[in-house]
Amino acid sequence: MDDAKKVMFHEMELDDRILKAVSQLAWREPTLIQETAIPLLLEGKDVLMRARTGSGKTAAFTIPVVQKILNLKNTSRHQCTRALILSPSKELCGQISSVIGDITLKCAREVRCVDISASGDMQIQKSLLLDKPDIVVATPSKALAHLNTSNLRLKEDLAMLVVDEADLIFSFGYEDEIKELLNHLPKIYQAVLASATLSDDVLSLKKIVLRNPVILKLEEPELAPSSQLQHYHLFAEEDDKAAILYALLKLNLIRGKSIIFVRTVDRCYKLKLYLEQFKIGSCVLNSELPAAVRCLSVDQFNRGRYQIIIASDEKALEKPDGGILPLEDRSKKKKQVSKRKKDKESGVSRGIDFQHVSNVINFDFPLDVNSYVHRAGRTARGTNEGSVLSFVSIREKPLMDSVEEHLSKGFNDQKVLQKYSFALEEVAGFRYRSRDAWRAVTRIAVREARLKEIKQELLNCKKLQGYFEDNPSDLAALKRDKALHTVRLQPHLAHVPEYLIPAALRPDDPADDAPEPTGEAPPPPKKKKGNYSNAKRMKYQARQNDPLRKLDVKSKKMPADT
Repeated sequence: MDDAKKVMFHEMELDDRILKAVSQLAWREPTLIQETAIPLLLEGKDVLMRARTGSGKTAAFTIPVVQKILNLKNTSRHQCTRALILSPSKELCGQISSVIGDITLKCAREVRCVDISASGDMQIQKSLLLDKPDIVVATPSKALAHLNTSNLRLKEDLAMLVVDEADLIFSFGYEDEIKELLNHLPKIYQAVLASATLSDDVLSLKKIVLRNPVILKLEEPELAPSSQLQHYHLFAEEDDKAAILYALLKLNLIRGKSIIFVRTVDRCYKLKLYLEQFKIGSCVLNSELPAAVRCLSVDQFNRGRYQIIIASDEKALEKPDGGILPLEDRSKKKKQVSKRKKDKESGVSRGIDFQHVSNVINFDFPLDVNSYVHRAGRTARGTNEGSVLSFVSIREKPLMDSVEEHLSKGFNDQKVLQKYSFALEEVAGFRYRSRDAWRAVTRIAVREARLKEIKQELLNCKKLQGYFEDNPSDLAALKRDKALHTVRLQPHLAHVPEYLIPAALRPDDPADDAPEPTGEAPPPPKKKKGNYSNAKRMKYQARQNDPLRKLDVKSKKMPADT
């Protein structure tokens, strides 16, 4: 769509309070999905929107939700819950609630939003729902739990239903909850499905949720254009991957915030402990920890406390021994794990709003094209630029070829994954350091690191404070319990001596800055008094302190013989 014909926010007949909030957020113009979807939703149509990660889908449905509630409040003063927004994970629910808070900045008294996705006390959430907030954000299971206990009533007044990340709803095992939840809704309501892909799960969800929907499948590439997002690959095996990553980070060849993706949670901790030996700080996004801890990790990364976050995904596609399942067995494995009612690692690579990410590093290459697209979608969001660097081993080469074949179709058959120019022989010194550090992180060290984090969460858990008050011996035992094995930190590894730095990256030699010869003999260098090396200085001081040298024999006269 041409810029001349672009519809701006102030031309969409939005409330002035929403426009002021949008202006304060510095959103100069709507994205393509916002420009297309907002007018349709304001008209009251059901919409199935598909747009790539980072395209602004959340604002595309939250702005119409807030606008519709403001319109209904102009005609009715009846306080009730008019919008239900469902999302598959607690992190995504928190992000949606945050966006709504930004949009309702100027009308927070009129439009109230409550997020009940956190696994907190049902009684506390019940008290929040008693006030009948205008918007409720929840996971399908949490919303259904409150509907079954009548804490939440939507049968009469619900006006809008939004399902975000619809393609993950079924894969997270929410199919039965969605079908049962629809029985608690009125017969007439406006519905929205938002998704990054139009998978079979989304199409089946469309049949049971939407009525005569408008399908927005925007003609845009899955990823940002090459002028905004660069893709690189580098062939390396396990030990070399660690050495290259260490060299890239220590030599500042990678700058800005970075997300490093590996395949399992254990490898997250192995990489974290490995980087810690070189004084490179990072945090792990562990999907097995409580949602509050995960959200805290993301928030600390977004605020800049950590420049590196290590995440994992696709654990369900792996063999128990760590190998990769063949393609024909992956669909069977997905069906087996799809009923698990828990947050899976597959949600880490997508959906979560990592802010201002400059680099995505695939330490382990993703197992399929969709995973690569979702990982790469964490950077180059909006108008920002970014890069994706993938380490590829020999066994991962077929995976890279399939990704290259898929991505090249969207770029006129041009090669997308460019070779990263990196001379491994120039950082041979890094390899010796890296090999020892990588092997020092044993399975026992990884296990103890994970136990330490779990122990810390037990100590910080508010629910266990009452138990610890009644059982102080258990608290004392937990505090006295020390790790059985830790990785020994060597302070000298944090420093990179000059001889390890490749010649091309060393500072200019002072000899290069010497004045050009003029044909005259240069003056002899002036000797500086006291310019001794350590050994010479010590010998000089020793001679000066020699008591025999201080004895002045000539100044004394011997007495005459008598």
